Amino acid sequence: MAAQEERIEGFGHVSRTVGTVFRYVLLAATLFGIVALTILLIYVANDAIQPLTADPGWHLTFFLTLVVPTLAVGGYLLRADPAAFRFGASVVGMLAVSAMFAGGAAMIFVDIVPPVVWFGYVLALGLALAGVVGLERFDRQLPFIARFVGAGAIIVGSLLLVPGAIQSLPVYPTDGIMLTLSLGGPVAVLVGRYAAAEAGRRKTALAMLVALAAVGAGEVLGPLLAIGAVPATVLLAVAVVPTAGYAVGVARRRPTQRSGLALVATILGGALVGAIAVDALGFAGPQSWVDWQFLTSAHSGTAAEAGLYPAIGGSILLMVTVAALSFPLGVGAAVYLEEYAPDNRFTRFIDVNISNLAGVPSVVYGLLGLGVFVTYLGQPTGTVLIGGATLALLILPIVIISAREALRSVPDSMRQASYGMGATRWQTIKNVVLPRAFPGILTGTILALGRAIGETAPLIMIGAPNVLFSLPTALSSKVSAMPLQVYAWASLFASEPFYQAAVPAGVVVLLIVLLSMNSIAIVLRNKYQTDQ
Repeated sequence: MAAQEERIEGFGHVSRTVGTVFRYVLLAATLFGIVALTILLIYVANDAIQPLTADPGWHLTFFLTLVVPTLAVGGYLLRADPAAFRFGASVVGMLAVSAMFAGGAAMIFVDIVPPVVWFGYVLALGLALAGVVGLERFDRQLPFIARFVGAGAIIVGSLLLVPGAIQSLPVYPTDGIMLTLSLGGPVAVLVGRYAAAEAGRRKTALAMLVALAAVGAGEVLGPLLAIGAVPATVLLAVAVVPTAGYAVGVARRRPTQRSGLALVATILGGALVGAIAVDALGFAGPQSWVDWQFLTSAHSGTAAEAGLYPAIGGSILLMVTVAALSFPLGVGAAVYLEEYAPDNRFTRFIDVNISNLAGVPSVVYGLLGLGVFVTYLGQPTGTVLIGGATLALLILPIVIISAREALRSVPDSMRQASYGMGATRWQTIKNVVLPRAFPGILTGTILALGRAIGETAPLIMIGAPNVLFSLPTALSSKVSAMPLQVYAWASLFASEPFYQAAVPAGVVVLLIVLLSMNSIAIVLRNKYQTDQ
């Protein structure tokens, strides 16, 4: 014991034994929490997916075609070149997550926003941007007020006139072509520039054209695969083309990691071969409740026919509204408090209250939304706008705190260097501080949106319906959400089939969405820390 204890002046006895015991107690507590959560998720996933209902031949086929090759290739890469293994795993993960978000985007274009409306607004924004850039470039002699008024007139005029003019045309391109130009065009520019970086203008332009042509192939592949031109185009634009561009770009920059693509080929090829084999051999798969019918059907009085489609669409619209309201307000407040506000009693009072508001229970924000938006302002209950505004209030303190922490992480020496070169405070914030802090700001915002998408109490307080049979089509439409639908199945439709089928399936879908959003935040955080 004498070797494990020593006396340090000012600290008394310092025992290594106590520190060791404390460390292992913390480790045991962490492992207990992880194991308990894993067991719970396994129970829920087993009820939703029911893997044991599949034929033994189905399991054996995928074990031989997918599991064994993946373990072999992944184990070899992990030993020989861990960087290549991480590259391959990141490509597979990016494809899986982006495919999920592509499904949500396709849902919007199929049932909520017609492609012609989207095309009209994208064209209007493009024309407005070109007009503003032209005004700034050719009319620098004009005073600031004149340029500001001119830019505002160009933007407002474009948004008011161009979409209506496009929709009033007697003939316009097909939905697939309009999505290729309006959605695939910006994606092709970004993907082409990343994939062909430092390869010259000609190769960069060629890469952009190849990416645009790949997106446009959805017009032909969609009908052939019986999924429609719009979903196929969105899937290519949001998932396939960006993932392929990322893989090509990384392989060009770091040739030593190209072997990681073998892991991608093994996983995708093994899954395809396994699917073809079980279909040819007639092996039945799991009788999973999380299937295409569940994801594309509305609620039903029977668990076998119940679906989550309107709730998924409602959650997507709510998250878009929440992001549009909370991100600019939260980041703007953080920039003001961190870069402009003086250090006095008033700002310290605001700091304390923001920290306190971040810990307020969500039901309180639901009551606040009910009192302010519904009772005081007289807005209808349970709409997309009211639900989004209430959830935006819920995560606004979190966005402000995370954005301020990201701004504080920017070294003060970079600000001083910018000032030393004659930049103003606004120029320093715009060109130095915000670009450096943006990954941290985006990470905090995504995590906050992950909390908002799983909230139920605020939506119940503002009168959002538990069950909807169709997707909302406007900000004033009634909206439901995935947590509300699961709550309805567990309470209003409480029965054994719903408990054992619909509720676990809804929980699994919600967890997949939450884990996907959190994984994006983790990747951004790790990349930002690596770049530091």
